[in-house]
Amino acid sequence: MATKPKKKNPRLASGRKRVRQDVKINAANTSLRSKYRTAVKNVEKACAAGDKTKAAEFFAKAQSVIDTVADKGIFHKNKAARDKSRLAARVKTLALAAAPAAA
Repeated sequence: MATKPKKKNPRLASGRKRVRQDVKINAANTSLRSKYRTAVKNVEKACAAGDKTKAAEFFAKAQSVIDTVADKGIFHKNKAARDKSRLAARVKTLALAAAPAAA
């Protein structure tokens, strides 16, 4: 397995500062991306299980997380809108599928 070549330390103070900032920003972005994936996964699991109340609850939380990720520029706004739309459609079909069964 080939390893990545070790990066050299920047000489200029501004370059060193940039590296420090990048580490901090990278950690924040990674955390938010993980939070996003978890939120989406929770909605999908609830939909797969057929639990419409849990799916609606998780979807409400996921919307907030998706919007936050899009606002911070981690994902494009169109991707966020597309993902929310797809999740909303899945939750809606779950609610519609349950409605005729109850009636």
